[in-house]
Amino acid sequence: MEKLSIVKIGGNIIEDANALDNFLQLFSKLEGKKVLVHGGGKRATSVAAKLGIESKMVNGRRITDADTLEVITMVYGGLVNKNIVAKLQGLNIDAIGLTGADINSITSDKRPVKDVDFGFVGDVKTVSGKSIDKLIKADFTPVFCAITHDGNGQLLNTNADTITSQVAVGMSHLYDVSIYYCFELNGVLEDINDKNSVIKHIDTKLYAELLEKGIIADGMLPKLENCFDALNNGVHSINMGNTAMLTQENDNFTTITL
Repeated sequence: MEKLSIVKIGGNIIEDANALDNFLQLFSKLEGKKVLVHGGGKRATSVAAKLGIESKMVNGRRITDADTLEVITMVYGGLVNKNIVAKLQGLNIDAIGLTGADINSITSDKRPVKDVDFGFVGDVKTVSGKSIDKLIKADFTPVFCAITHDGNGQLLNTNADTITSQVAVGMSHLYDVSIYYCFELNGVLEDINDKNSVIKHIDTKLYAELLEKGIIADGMLPKLENCFDALNNGVHSINMGNTAMLTQENDNFTTITL
């Protein structure tokens, strides 16, 4: 099967103009077919504040009321997405910016109210691998923002890590898929206070041990849960680290396999 790389970048890279430019240079040189997924939460919070809209968070997750959804749609789907697409065109990558509503690529269910009403937040239900593959086969590079839809006209704010893993699963019957989660750390760390304590390879057995020791906790916990869900559903390998892992010269990052 042909290789497909799905790369996710978060808010810290997006907020730093130099870091974003450096990342996009590396992404443009990544060989083979590829998809980019981005967040943009920090920019959304900043724009919401300028508009007098308070950003409410619970356990690091955004409450998305109607006003916040408007801001997120403008920021993720417009400002951030089109800025990235324009920069990629400048690097000779024929990128196309998408939400999950475009070509009906990603549908979600509105998250049910349990302890917290998250509002217009979606949990991914379906990924149309065939539709996304039409773009890839036409030599376009899809750039997904963190917005999906419910199939009935409603846009939904959706976690970008989850979009990444679910798109990867959706493409795994068509390609040999690898995921790259790019963030500010060098990888999964054995000691959170030592940025050089990278665990270079995690498999199912070591993952269980790290959970038991409490080394994987807090914000890293849902990331790793997403990873093993994707691996158990057809994804080949997952890599976590800073943007330098996209270069051949760097091997100081975490690779996750079954």
